[in-house]
Amino acid sequence: MGKLVISEFVSLDGVFEDPGGAGDYEHGGWSFEYDRGKEGGQFKLDEVMEAEAHLLGRITYDEFAAAWPSRAGEYADKLNGDPKYVVSHTLSDPTWNNTTVLGGDAVESVTRLRKQLDGTLLVVGSGTLARTLLAAELVDELRLMVFPTLLGRGRRLFADDSKRVKLRLASSTTIGTDGVQLQTYQRSSRSTKLA
Repeated sequence: MGKLVISEFVSLDGVFEDPGGAGDYEHGGWSFEYDRGKEGGQFKLDEVMEAEAHLLGRITYDEFAAAWPSRAGEYADKLNGDPKYVVSHTLSDPTWNNTTVLGGDAVESVTRLRKQLDGTLLVVGSGTLARTLLAAELVDELRLMVFPTLLGRGRRLFADDSKRVKLRLASSTTIGTDGVQLQTYQRSSRSTKLA
């Protein structure tokens, strides 16, 4: 069974919206205002190299499909060549190569997909999907790159109505010169859904 990993850029107040500046959020591109050092880039490269496949929500898929196919380099080549799964009820004809649409119930579709994989299934961005998978106890690991900023407004990774999820801190390190934190959490005890 595959390992499901969620990886997110997040502010101190929990905002994850538009860290790269691809959308129209008032603070778009906020993550680029901070030095992550070589460690930050290496962390993201290691993460994509570890992935057997990528799982995306529709909004993140659209942003990635518009940006990554035209890029080259180790990270882009791996991402473009890997299998990609997008959870969507409206996407019918994906244009990004190696993309499969998962329709129907997201939890059931992802549960089936995890059983077919042996390696890491990586979720980046895709906040609604991430919250759904956390609530369904399907997530093995949560990786946060926490930036020392309070954005005030914007979509938060964890909504007010999120279900309680008990985690344990597996690792934490500070990178770059601005105090960006890499935090890795794992479920504190594996539920029957993960067994």
